[in-house]
Amino acid sequence: MRVLGVIPARGGSKGIPQKNLREIAGKSLLAYTAEAARSSRRLTTTIVSTDDPAIAEVARALGIEVPFIRPRDLADDAAPMLPVLQHAVREMAARGSALDAVVLLQPTSPLRRAEHIDAAVDLLDATGADTVVSVVEVPHQFNPASVMQLEDGRLRPLANGASVLRRQDKPRLYARNGPAVLAVRVAQLGRGALYDGDTRALVMEPEDSVDIDTSWDLELVEFILSRRTAPHAG
Repeated sequence: MRVLGVIPARGGSKGIPQKNLREIAGKSLLAYTAEAARSSRRLTTTIVSTDDPAIAEVARALGIEVPFIRPRDLADDAAPMLPVLQHAVREMAARGSALDAVVLLQPTSPLRRAEHIDAAVDLLDATGADTVVSVVEVPHQFNPASVMQLEDGRLRPLANGASVLRRQDKPRLYARNGPAVLAVRVAQLGRGALYDGDTRALVMEPEDSVDIDTSWDLELVEFILSRRTAPHAG
C-alpha cells in the first residue's frame, strides 16, 4: 500500500496559543508526532499540512515535507478534518503521488508511537476495511449506565432502565481518543465520509491516549513522559 501520513498543524489555536509548537519535556508537540511518523515502517511519505510559515519551517527542520500551504478557509476553528485530508490528497496527486490510503496524525496526541501507526495500517490492509480509527475504552464511571443528569436540582439516570452498579455488569464501550491515529482509504475519502463504511477499531491504552486540548492535558502528558524517562529505583 502507498500510504500518506498527514500531520495537520494549523497556526491558530484559541485554547492554547501556538499549541502545535508548545514544548513538553523539551520537545514540541509537532516533534513527537514527527518522530513517530519517521519511525513508522508503513508510511510511504509524511507531510505537514499547515497555513503557518513558522510551523512549516519547524516541520522541515524535523525532516517532514511541507509541499504546500493549506488554504486559509481550511485552517480556521470550524474547519472539519475531512476536507483537510481531501485537500492533501488532491495536492499530492497534482504532484504525481498515487495513494491508496491516508493516515491522520494529530500533534495533539504526543503519546502515540510508530507501533500504533503501523498497527492501524496493518489492520486496514489485512481486513480490507475502509477506515481504522484509534479508540480507548470508556472508564466505567463514565459509562452511560453510570452517567446522571441534573433536572431541577435532582439527579436522574441518563439511560432508561434499572441502574447498573457493578463495574463488571456494565457494557464495554469505546471512544475515539483524538483520534491519535486514523487510517482511511483514499476511495473512502472520495465518498465524502470517514466513518460510514467498514470501520475497525485500534484499541489503545489510556496512558497512550491523552488528547491535548487544555493546559491540564499538557501537565498530564508531561507527568506521563517524566515517569517513562525516570530511572528505575532499586
